[in-house]
Amino acid sequence: MPDAALFRLHAVVSGFVQGVGFRAYVAERAGFLGLTGWVRNTHDGDVEVTAEGPRSELDVFLAALRKGPRGSQVVDVRFDFDQPSAEFREFRITSTV
Repeated sequence: MPDAALFRLHAVVSGFVQGVGFRAYVAERAGFLGLTGWVRNTHDGDVEVTAEGPRSELDVFLAALRKGPRGSQVVDVRFDFDQPSAEFREFRITSTV
């Protein structure tokens, strides 16, 4: 697939999203969709996500972020799309910032 078809999604998910398996849920969805990037908790209780892949897959991924896993309650998802960096080889859970 040509690089021009790839995008980068950066999102911050707020609500009841920590301590409910949200990062694992995000990593599982990203892996299923073939996306690369990372997910991490923030100190203010949000979950931050950066993912790269085809726009159609990122749109499906964004819908999953808005839903969240059982036990979570997503209040808001702030996001933007940008050009990909192609710096990631996989999708992983990273340390809290």
